[in-house]
Amino acid sequence: MRFARPLRRISAALRGARSGTGPSTVGPSTVGPSTGRPPTGPPAGPGPRPPTGGAGTGRRRGPRAGRPAAGRRRALITSAAVVCAVLVAVLALRNTSEPSRTAGECRPTELLEPPCGAWFGAFVPHERADLEEKVEAYEEKAGRRLDVVYTYHDMSLPEGTRREGQLLSPEEQRVGEDRMLLLSWESKWWGGTKEQQPRWSEIAAGDLDRTVIDVQARRVKDYGQRTGKKVFLSFDLEMDTRTPANGTPEQYVRAYRHIHDRFRELGVDNVVWTWIITGYLNHGDLFESMYPGDEYVDWIGYNQYNYHRCHKTEWLTFEQTQTATHEWIRENISADKPLMLSEFGSAADPTRPGRQAEWYARVPSVLKELEGVRAALQWNHRDPGPHCDLTVADEAAWESLREAVADPYLNQPVE
Repeated sequence: MRFARPLRRISAALRGARSGTGPSTVGPSTVGPSTGRPPTGPPAGPGPRPPTGGAGTGRRRGPRAGRPAAGRRRALITSAAVVCAVLVAVLALRNTSEPSRTAGECRPTELLEPPCGAWFGAFVPHERADLEEKVEAYEEKAGRRLDVVYTYHDMSLPEGTRREGQLLSPEEQRVGEDRMLLLSWESKWWGGTKEQQPRWSEIAAGDLDRTVIDVQARRVKDYGQRTGKKVFLSFDLEMDTRTPANGTPEQYVRAYRHIHDRFRELGVDNVVWTWIITGYLNHGDLFESMYPGDEYVDWIGYNQYNYHRCHKTEWLTFEQTQTATHEWIRENISADKPLMLSEFGSAADPTRPGRQAEWYARVPSVLKELEGVRAALQWNHRDPGPHCDLTVADEAAWESLREAVADPYLNQPVE
């Protein structure tokens, strides 16, 4: 319980006031700004003092003979002052610790931002047809329902039973009945020929409007009109790794803006535009040149992992994987956009079997310190390359993840 430690100290002060042994004032609250975090730091003041009776009696001496009334008045005044101070302290704790959940402050905003904490989501490997089954199996292991389910699509044309280019498949729509969806839309034709690969210059020029952009925009619009639901939509996540193959940074920005504007022209108003980068800080110049602009971006996401032996990197804590990129984005891209850890995860360490469990145990405490991070999506899959299995490795790690995502900070009201 968030107020447990301060209230115990206040109770001690009250007991001292009633007995005449406690301090006459309550020390300052150690709760910081409105972050929703438990108080930290030293206790708010000294506890009840020991009795002041004569040596060896174990009893406290009464008021001096001949002045009982004055002594009682002073005791009553002191007690009243302490009670008033306690009431003020309790109200201050309630007002500065976290918003009141009964007044509706924690309901999601129009841009699906949870004001009092963060969403928890995941990418769960699946085939198109078994998405529901795989999501439910993951949720059973995680001990809770996902807030956000992450899926990927290309920009191919529907051919026969092919659905890779179809935003909001029937399976996604069923999963979306009880969860939010993050759709990653890539300027690729998976398995297609070189000539079939969409380029940013073609997208920006409107060459794909009739065959691809408009078709999918109408599907997203129809989904919103039927269900009243919005979706997170990301165009070409990790675009910093796609140049120059897909085009120049300037062409990417024009392509992104074209898709955004085309959706708006077609009356699609149920998209939360999510711009997702790798987060590698040596790509900083690319991030700045490929940012479409505040009016085109609702959320900013970044993908950072503890790869360990994967890609021959050293072990990094959850805090080490996230903090530097978070600070860079805040200083160089946006000081106030909601942020998303759109992919996070850790490899296991075969030399220390419990290390992955320790890694996940730190997620909630670190997340609360990352200002403006409003969603964290675990990547439960492989990454290309040797030793790059980033799935939750064993039952100890699953138990650690279960405990982490049970934290109230990651359990926000969805409506």
